[in-house]
Amino acid sequence: MHLKNLKAEAKATFLRYRDEILDEVLRGQDLMRILMKGTHARWTEEELAAMKKHFTRLAKRIPALSILLLPGGLVLLPILVEVLDRRKSRKSTAPAGKQGPSE
Repeated sequence: MHLKNLKAEAKATFLRYRDEILDEVLRGQDLMRILMKGTHARWTEEELAAMKKHFTRLAKRIPALSILLLPGGLVLLPILVEVLDRRKSRKSTAPAGKQGPSE
C-alpha cells in the first residue's frame, strides 16, 4: 500500500469514528492538550509515551485506534489531530462578520 493510500484510509477511518474518539479523548483532558500541542510544536518523548498509554486504553474501546499502536503508527498522529481539531469547524460555522471565541 502506498503512503498516500494509507493516509487517506487512516483519515477516512478516523473521520468515521470521530465522535466516539473525540468523546473518549475529551474524558482525558491531558491527552487532548498533548494532541493539540502537536499543531504548533514537537512532542517530547514523555508526551509520546503518555499518548501511547492513552491510546492503548482507547484502542480497547475503539479498535480503529489500534493502528496508532503498530510500529510506526505514531506517524499517523498528525492526521488524527487534524480530524479532531474542533477549531476549524468553529471557524467555518461562524456567521459572516462574526468571529468565534478566541483561544
